Amino acid sequence: MASRRALKMIFGVAGGSAALAVTAAGLRGHLGNVGEDQRRNNWNIFTPLGAAQPHPLSLENQNLTVTPSGNDWDINWDKRDPVAVLNSKMKREKAVSSTEDQTTELQNNKPRATRHIILIRHSQYNQKGSDDKERFLTSLGREQAELTAQRLATLGLKYDILIHSTMTRATETADIIGKHLPEVKKMSCDLLREGSPVEPVPRIGQWRPESVYHEDGARIEAAFRRYIHRADVTQKQDSYEIIVCHANVIRYFVCRALQFPPEGWLRMGLNNGSITWLTIRPSGRVGLRMLGDSGFMPPEKLTRS
Repeated sequence: MASRRALKMIFGVAGGSAALAVTAAGLRGHLGNVGEDQRRNNWNIFTPLGAAQPHPLSLENQNLTVTPSGNDWDINWDKRDPVAVLNSKMKREKAVSSTEDQTTELQNNKPRATRHIILIRHSQYNQKGSDDKERFLTSLGREQAELTAQRLATLGLKYDILIHSTMTRATETADIIGKHLPEVKKMSCDLLREGSPVEPVPRIGQWRPESVYHEDGARIEAAFRRYIHRADVTQKQDSYEIIVCHANVIRYFVCRALQFPPEGWLRMGLNNGSITWLTIRPSGRVGLRMLGDSGFMPPEKLTRS
């Protein structure tokens, strides 16, 4: 009983695995040499405690320092940084102005609003279709789109626009979402069509000609530049924009926006109808609020095809 009270006191005061390890070590020493049966009993009590604590000597000769990547954040990644824009303007016009004038102009040209880009992957579609028209949503895909639409509606956000790829599966997904958000303006864009943005690293077994990456990559990069950037100076309120497109496009957008190596796009997986949320601050800083969220769907409705 005294041992139990001591254990409770130590656990309550010290807390955590470190206190468990110290207590276990102390009691092992107190027990001393015991028989085989007793050792088996002791294993049940103390082995998990020891396994949770790496021996200090095992870490002595290891270098646990994380090496910096060497890739600094490019504040002018979208070519809209106010300082860079002002410097470019002065150089182009060969203008000379006072420090006070420069400060005033800089303040007048600073973005004030945050852009929220909500990227939706289309729902499940008929993969046996021979062309895009036949690759329409399955019955499950339509259910998934309904669930995604309900999720977006219940968030209670004031959406500014709904943009979607012109491919059939994305258009049908956007149409279902639009029924739940009838006040939101809807438009389509060819740049958002599915494709192979850049050759992935590590490589996959499926071969793609260089021309595919060259052509698709240029188009998807153009879509990134059109839709993923900080707010314009004239935008006064934060905006919430929905883009319904495809897994490869979304994954590439995320890598580019976070300034991660774009060739890592294929390392991420996205469920059908999932929500990915990027925030772009006035300063140009980008955050990933969620990636491929589909927790609002029942497990039996989840697919990735």
